[in-house]
Amino acid sequence: GTIVIALDERGNDLTSPELAALLGEKTDLGQTIAFVIGGADGLSDAVKQRANTSIRFGRMTWPHQIVRGLLFEQIYRAETILLGHPYHRV
Repeated sequence: GTIVIALDERGNDLTSPELAALLGEKTDLGQTIAFVIGGADGLSDAVKQRANTSIRFGRMTWPHQIVRGLLFEQIYRAETILLGHPYHRV
């Protein structure tokens, strides 16, 4: 029942509000969300097939260590958007 979101260079481009909406929808349904970040060789085909969706942080390739920080910030931003906090300014 876990929703798997793969971070992949060929994934979908989402805005921060779109990611917030996705996370809000899944958590409102009581679903657990797992993000999968690939290593130096990317994600295996099995992981890509298991993923419910895939997203990317732009078209550039990022080291997986940096992606962790980017993902954490985007999850935090999504939460502030859902709470109506002014952290996210358009």
